[in-house]
Amino acid sequence: MGEPCNIAWFHCFSGIAGDMALGSLIDAGAGIDEVRRICELLPVGGWALQAHPTQRNGVAATDVRVVASETSVVRTAGHINALIGEARLPDRVADRALGIFAALAQAEGKLHRRPVEQVHFHEVGGLDAIVDVVGTCAALEVLDVDEVYASAVAVGRGMIRSAHGLLPNPSPAVTELLVGCPTYGLDVGLELTTPTGAAILAALSGGWGAMPAMTISASGFGAGDNELEDRPNLTQVVLGVVAAQKPQGQPVMLFETNVDDISGESLAFAVSALLSAGAYDAWITPIVMKKGRPAYVVSALADFAVGDQVAATLASETGTLGVRGRLIERWPQARLEHEVDVNGCRIQIKVGAGRVKVEHDEAVRAAKLLGLPAREVVSLAEHAWHQRGGDGEPVA
Repeated sequence: MGEPCNIAWFHCFSGIAGDMALGSLIDAGAGIDEVRRICELLPVGGWALQAHPTQRNGVAATDVRVVASETSVVRTAGHINALIGEARLPDRVADRALGIFAALAQAEGKLHRRPVEQVHFHEVGGLDAIVDVVGTCAALEVLDVDEVYASAVAVGRGMIRSAHGLLPNPSPAVTELLVGCPTYGLDVGLELTTPTGAAILAALSGGWGAMPAMTISASGFGAGDNELEDRPNLTQVVLGVVAAQKPQGQPVMLFETNVDDISGESLAFAVSALLSAGAYDAWITPIVMKKGRPAYVVSALADFAVGDQVAATLASETGTLGVRGRLIERWPQARLEHEVDVNGCRIQIKVGAGRVKVEHDEAVRAAKLLGLPAREVVSLAEHAWHQRGGDGEPVA
């Protein structure tokens, strides 16, 4: 067992902003005086950090406000890095804050096609945003949080006003920051997730999905500015301890449908089509449905990037009336590909977790070339690997 690990999981069911992240951590127990003392190490004044109890849809929360004297200062990424570098912040606070602004700079640089050092921050370069970011990192330090995780992130719809004029919601910066992160839209015409909030998650989150297994120690809610009709406008943080650090899982989508009116040939082709559509794996499970009818569950495991394509393939190839999907995690074992020589024929093998595997298609190919049974080719390939001592460079 490893050392106990303190984790924070952000539940972004109404999105996330910098002040909401900081508010949730203060609500969960980070002392505002300690957070303020760390922020005061920044070599810039003219701001005040305030926190007030409030409610959203009847749920108690903390509303954080940064009152700043400046109104229209535009800073470069280099300027902000210098501010943080000069501040003599605790190492972990400085590293996390620099990582957040680096994520923002990379996103803005890509959107405006400028080198990172030439990026100018407007809203996120203001004192309030700087204090939100450094304050969030300070609160994580006060709470001694080792790792950060997050749920899928809710975003709004419509248009929003910015320093660049009207922009689509979610903003281009938010969309760029959340590349590779699970997100979903709500029918709310507000900026639920801001660039600052998205950057905090993009830079700090070590994993995405449902709340990790932990012993919960505290939780808190940070309030957003507006009231929402169907849900509290809050970001939740849950703090807890895990006995040992769990390897980071890979978030994937599991798609499934039940069918009872499809032939075996069509089922077999559906599995092949799902794999061709980009699924990591696809399989069929026999079940008994209502009224005792025999049926099948057709399942596919896929990355977010190809999720829509895999779901559409599952629907079209089975003729089902609906497909269900959910976010899960998987922990694939690391494996390497090598080549071995069997009677002059080069055969690819996969090695990992103490196992040697020859794929069936590879064994059949070699068997045809060598005029041997496929099972004998597999045995010879495994023997060749073990004779080599189980080492060698992986195939590129």
